[in-house]
Order: sequence, then C-alpha cells, then structure tokens
Amino acid sequence: MDNSGKEKEAIQLMADADKKVKSSGSFLGGMFGGGHHKVEEACEMYCRAANMFKMVKNWSAAGSAFCKAARLHMQLQNKHDCATSFIDAGNAYKKSDPNEAIKCLNAAIDIYTDMGRFTIAAKHHISIAEIYEAELVDIEKAIAHYEQAADYYKGEESNSSANKCLLKVGSYCAQLEQYQKAIEIYEQVGANTMDNPLLKYSAKEYFFKASLCHFIVDELNAKIAVEKYEEMFPAFSDSRECKLLKKLLEAHEEQNSEAFTEAVKEFDSISRLDQWHTTLLLRIKKTIQGDEGDLK
Repeated sequence: MDNSGKEKEAIQLMADADKKVKSSGSFLGGMFGGGHHKVEEACEMYCRAANMFKMVKNWSAAGSAFCKAARLHMQLQNKHDCATSFIDAGNAYKKSDPNEAIKCLNAAIDIYTDMGRFTIAAKHHISIAEIYEAELVDIEKAIAHYEQAADYYKGEESNSSANKCLLKVGSYCAQLEQYQKAIEIYEQVGANTMDNPLLKYSAKEYFFKASLCHFIVDELNAKIAVEKYEEMFPAFSDSRECKLLKKLLEAHEEQNSEAFTEAVKEFDSISRLDQWHTTLLLRIKKTIQGDEGDLK
C-alpha cells in the first residue's frame, strides 16, 4: 500500500497548524479574539498529522508532531492532555530515538507527579528503565528509574508493583557486585511475601538469592543468613533451595569443587537454573582453591 500521499498530507497539516499558531499570537488575532480557539484547532491538527506519520512509520516526525501538540496543551493549561501527548511522543520516539523518548516521558512524569498521579508516573518510570535496559544499555540509570517507580508504588500502597521493581533492582545490583544492596532488597521482598498466602511460595526464591549474595561476600555470613531465613520462614528449611545451599556451604568449607559442581548439577536437573543464578554460583565456585571456574 502506497502511503506517500499520507505523508504529504501530514506535512501540509503541520504547515497549516504552524500558521494557525502564528496567527493566534498576532495583533489582529489578539484584537478580534479567537486566539485560544485557533490554538486548540492547531493542537488537534498536530495530533492528526502525528497519527498520519505513524501510519507511514515516520516515527521521528510523529514524535515531533506530538511534542508540538503537548506544548500547545500546556499553553492552554490542559495538563492531562499535555501529559498524554508527551507519552504519545515518547512511544513514537522509542522506535527511532531512545534519548528523545526519555525526554518526552520525563516531561509527562513531571506533569503527573505535579497532579498527584503517582501510579501513572511510576508506570512511565518503568518505561524509561526498559529503554535504558534494552536500547541504551545503561544499567545504572535503569536501576535509578526502577527505584523511583518502586518508591511511588509504595507511597500508593501498590506493594506487589513496588516489589516487582525492587526485584529488578536486586537482580542488577547482584550482577554489578553491589551485593549488600541486593541482599537488603531480597530480604525485604522475602519478608513482605512470606506472610501472603498467594505469594509465600516465592519467598524461598528471594531468600535463596539473598543467600547466594551473602555467600559471594563471605561463607560465614551465608551460614548465618541461611539459619536466620529458616527461623523467619520455616518452610524455607524444607525447600530444595535451602538443601542446595547447605550442600554448597559444606563443599566450600571442604574446598571440594567437585562436590560443589555435583550439587549444582543435581539441583539443575530438576529445577533449571537461569543465567543469573549460574553467574552467581560460578563466582562462588571461583573462590574454591584451584577451581577451573565452570559448572560442568
């Protein structure tokens, strides 16, 4: 389907909207009124043009048109519409210019927080975090936005949404060797979920992750932590994760890398260990004297 006509139409619509904005601010436009009405019409034209640009997949032009609409909405004091246009702009820019997308989403977040709409602001902080993860590969910045989202969710009593964000932070902190911060997060989320009948099954996973982070820092710390988690959450004692930790601690104490690998293999044959767990287990295994540094 040939969409070149749509693009031309969109460009013409943008030019007409620009003219309307200019005339609304002119002396005659001001004298005879109607300036406000013209700005509203221009706003609508920019949005229509943006949608046409979307149809032909010209994402940068769509983003730019939505931004123009957003600025006019701000001029008209339509805060909600302004934020919506910035979100539309951000979504278009995501496909062409991640940095520009982040600017637009941040502009929307400022409006939403000013209006006290913290749950929506949190959602868009997650969108920014995902751009930093996938497009710009800046994990530190992704962490900052997940933390901000978690804070807003907590303030609104959306604890399960806050926990999801915190778990992302914990996962990245462990990868970046910020073990103490990761431990605090996993302990906090574990404690939050162990009393919830629907979520308590997940608590053993969080205590397992916290224990692995302890283990990398110090073997004795890990032992003490495992005992503490068993006391806090008796169901942890019977879990395969807890049994694995005890075998690993024993193998580490004896500096027996074969026993360590065997315990991991046995666990993995029933419950597949993902990349995150494997990375941490390899880091622990490397602290055994004369280890080759793999889990085969």
